[in-house]
Amino acid sequence: MEENQPKTGKYALNFGVLLGGVSIVFALMLFSLDMHYQGGWMVGLVSIVLTTVAIVLAMLQFKKANNGFLSLGQAMKIGVGVCLIGGIIGIAFNQVMANVIDPDMLTKAMTFQRETLEETTNLTGEQIDAQMEMVKKFSSPGMQTAFGLIFSVVLGLILSLITGLILKRTENIN
Repeated sequence: MEENQPKTGKYALNFGVLLGGVSIVFALMLFSLDMHYQGGWMVGLVSIVLTTVAIVLAMLQFKKANNGFLSLGQAMKIGVGVCLIGGIIGIAFNQVMANVIDPDMLTKAMTFQRETLEETTNLTGEQIDAQMEMVKKFSSPGMQTAFGLIFSVVLGLILSLITGLILKRTENIN
């Protein structure tokens, strides 16, 4: 008996936009601290936590609207949708950041990466140069967009699978 079941897309869209907005605020915060080009594990961890919170909130809101029920399939749709929409917004803002707000961002990132490699590894100058050339090849807007979308979807799959398994509750139809 299907009774006006809520749509997963609505929750994915709303919380994906929320995630995108929070990601922009986080990026602007990093920019204000002149850390937007450095990356690092801490920035990645904060991003994953923000993404996880958005997915969990979306699933909980859907579950509440669906009389306490959430299937794994619904959870996966919501989680991947949140990540995809949030990822698109974040990638678009990153392109604005790199091309309008701070056109020297790639140069700063490359310089920072080179200095980090020189300080933390025993690589020769030629090896570091080779790595920097490889990074340049993967730094075009098209490659950044492609890798960003792939990363967003894969992260969404993993996080929504884990969260969905924890939060799922299905109706027992006898």
